[in-house]
Amino acid sequence: IQKISGAEPAIINNALAWTQDLKHGDLVLPVPALRLKGKKPDELAIEIADKFDCPIVEKPTADKTFVRFFFKAGPLATLTLKYVLKQKSQYGFNPLLGLEDPSKPKDSKRKRMVVEYSSPNIAKEFHTGHLRSTIIGGFLVKLYSAAGWETISMNYLGDWGKQYGMLSQGFEKYGSEAELERDPIKHLNEVYVKINQDNAEEQKEAKKLAERKDDLEKVKNPPKPMKPKKGKENEPVPEVKWSDEQEKELQDATAQLEKVQEELVAKPSIDEKARQFFKRMSEGDKGALKYWQKFRDLSIEAYKHMYARLSIAFDDYSGESTVMQEDMDKAARVLQEKGVSEDSKGAVIVDLAKHGAPKLGKTLVKKRDGTSLYLTRDVAGNLERFEKYNFDRCIYVVASQQDVHMAQFFKILQLMGSPYSDAVAKCEHISFGMVKDPKGQTMSTRKGTVVSLADSLDSAKEFMHDVMRKNDDKYKQVEDPEATADTLAISSIMVQDYAGKMINGYNFDMERMTSFEGDTGPYLQYSHARVCSMARKANVSREAMENADFTLITAKEGVELVRALAQWPDVFLNTYKTREPITILTYLFRMTHMLSSCYDAKDSNNKNAKTMSVMYADSEEKKAALMALYEAARQVLGNGMRLLGLKPVERM
Repeated sequence: IQKISGAEPAIINNALAWTQDLKHGDLVLPVPALRLKGKKPDELAIEIADKFDCPIVEKPTADKTFVRFFFKAGPLATLTLKYVLKQKSQYGFNPLLGLEDPSKPKDSKRKRMVVEYSSPNIAKEFHTGHLRSTIIGGFLVKLYSAAGWETISMNYLGDWGKQYGMLSQGFEKYGSEAELERDPIKHLNEVYVKINQDNAEEQKEAKKLAERKDDLEKVKNPPKPMKPKKGKENEPVPEVKWSDEQEKELQDATAQLEKVQEELVAKPSIDEKARQFFKRMSEGDKGALKYWQKFRDLSIEAYKHMYARLSIAFDDYSGESTVMQEDMDKAARVLQEKGVSEDSKGAVIVDLAKHGAPKLGKTLVKKRDGTSLYLTRDVAGNLERFEKYNFDRCIYVVASQQDVHMAQFFKILQLMGSPYSDAVAKCEHISFGMVKDPKGQTMSTRKGTVVSLADSLDSAKEFMHDVMRKNDDKYKQVEDPEATADTLAISSIMVQDYAGKMINGYNFDMERMTSFEGDTGPYLQYSHARVCSMARKANVSREAMENADFTLITAKEGVELVRALAQWPDVFLNTYKTREPITILTYLFRMTHMLSSCYDAKDSNNKNAKTMSVMYADSEEKKAALMALYEAARQVLGNGMRLLGLKPVERM
C-alpha cells in the first residue's frame, strides 16, 4: 500500500482495521484515513485494489472509499496456527509495550507500575462488594505484566480509625477468644454489627433532634433561588414565612440537641468512648493498640486464604497505620505554608472552591481533637510510596462511591507542589460500580446486610460439585473434584463481575452466574475442557500438529475460527488501551461460539458427515490439521482466561 499510495507505513497501519463480519473482508482500509492530498479517495481506492499484489491476500475490492482485503484461507491458517503452537502461553501478548522505549528493546528499561487494590477494612467480612476491586486490580496487574511492565501489587488496608475503638468496645462486651481463634473475621464482623446496633440505639434521640433542627433551618434559610427563566425576571421572589413559634421550636431543638450531646460525652457514650480510644491509639498507647494489632494480624491471615483461593497475591501489605507520623506532620506543614489548608472552628479543612474546584467543596484534614483523617494519611502515604518505588505509574482501584474523595485527594496533592505534585502526576483512579445484593440493595457491614464472599463461593462450589456428580464416568476421571468445583465456582462469580463495563454496578445473582447456559464462567470452562478431552481421545502428537498441512482446513467454520485466532493479539492490544475485562470476555465468547460451530459443521455433499470432526477425519493429515486448529483455539482460550484471572480446567 505504501508503494502504491506513498502514504506513511505508520499511518497505513493505524488506518487498517478488522471487520465485524467476514463478508466485508478480513481487513478494511478507509482511504480518507491515509490523509493524502491531491487524489480523490474513491479513485485511490480503485488504484490500490488494481495494483495490490500479495501471495497471502486475495485480489482486494474497492467499495466506494474503502478497500476490502480477504486473506487466502490456506496461508492465513499456516501463518496463524504455526505461530500459536510455537508461542504457546505467550501468544498474543506484547512485552515491548512496557519498555521506556519500545523501539530499542535491548537498551530500554521496563517501566514500573504500582496497582493498589482490594484494600478491605481489617476485621470486616470479606464480602462480594470487596470482590470487584480485588479481581479488577488483579486483572490490571496481569494485563500490565503481559505488556512487559514491572508490576507491584499493593494492598492498602483500612486498618486505622475510630471504628477500631468501636470494635474494641464491642469485643470487650460481646467477644469470645475461642470464636476469635476459630473464625476471626466472621466473629469480629458479628461483634461489629452488635456494637453498632447498640450505638445506633444510644444515638437515636440525638439523631432525631439533629434531623428536626436541620429541617427547621432549611425552612428559615432556604437555598437561594435559581436564576429566573427568561421573561420571568420581574416576578416577585416568594417571602420566607417564618413564625415566632417556629423560631422557638428551632431554639428548643438546638438546646435539647446540645444537652443530649453533652450527656453522651459525659456518660461517655459508645461513640465518645470509640473516639477517645482511637485518640489513645494515635498517641501510641500500648493498651489501646493491643486489640488492634491482634485484629490486624488475624485479618491479614484470613484474607490471604481468600486471595489464594482467587489466585491473587500481593507484593506489599501496607495500610493507613503504616504511614509515618513525621510524614503526616510534614504534609500538614506544606498544606499550611502553601495556603491550601485553613483553620475552621478548631479543625483544619481545605476549601477546594477557593482553589478553582468549586464542585469538590470542603474536606476535613484534621479533627478538632487533633486526630488525622484518612485523607491526611493518603496524602503522606502517596509520597512515601513514590519515594519507595519510584513508579512510572500508580493506579488506585477504588469504588465509584469514593469518586469525590479521590478527586479531592488528587487536587490537594497538585496544590501542594513538588514533590507531591510530581507523584500525583503519575497517578490515576480507576473507578468501578458497586455490587448490590440480589434485590438490588446496597450492602452495609454496619447494618449486617453484606453477602459473605466465602459463603457465596462455598454455595457455588457445592452447586458445581452436584452438577459434576451427575456424570459418574467423567466424575471418576477428575483428579481433585473438590478443587475443580471450587475453580468452576470462582470462574462463575468472576465472569459475572466482568460481564459489563467496570463503571456499571450489578446485582449479585448466584442462579444466573452458575448457569451452563449462555455466556457464563462455566461455559468458558466447559469449552476448554472439551478440547482437552478431544486431545486425549485423538492422541495426535505435538510434532504432527506443528507440521500439519493447514491448507486442508477449508470449511467456512474452520476458516472463520482461524481468522478469530489471528485477531487475539489485536484484542490484547485493544484491551491494553481500554483496560476493560469485557473486551477480552466478549472476544472469548465469540471465539468459543465459533469453536462450537466447528464441531457441528456438516459436509455440503453429505449432511450426515461432520466435516470438522477429528475422530472421523478422512486422513491422518486432515486429523492432524484439525487437531492443531482445536489445540490453537484451546491455547488462545487459556491465554485469555488466565489474563482474566481464571484457572482453565482440563476435566470437569
